[in-house]
Amino acid sequence: MKSIVNRVMVALLLVTLASVAAFAKVKRVQVSFLTDTKVNGTLVKHGTYDVVFDEETGKLSIVKGSKIVATTTTRLEQRESKARSTETNTIVEGDETRLVSITFGGSDRRVIVNPGGVQMGANQ
Repeated sequence: MKSIVNRVMVALLLVTLASVAAFAKVKRVQVSFLTDTKVNGTLVKHGTYDVVFDEETGKLSIVKGSKIVATTTTRLEQRESKARSTETNTIVEGDETRLVSITFGGSDRRVIVNPGGVQMGANQ
């Protein structure tokens, strides 16, 4: 009897953990930066990185291996159509390239990087 109760408890725990993971709104995609790019004032050297976006907190992180290279706050902006693939938008200011936005493939929303990581209000 004790064995059955233990198995039921373990099964419930696994179902609970799986459902939490399923509802987490974190997107992760691999992106290659062709030039050195600034993200929230941090220089990200050219190369391939994982971009992780937590929709719940609005945080965007650039990750290399297990190390977080840069993080910034973001806001979402509606697009007219879904992106076919992941798109990164940058802007050249003087001799620096800055990340402006990223759109994940299949998404109809663009993740806008707030300049300097400052959280912007709705009426700005």
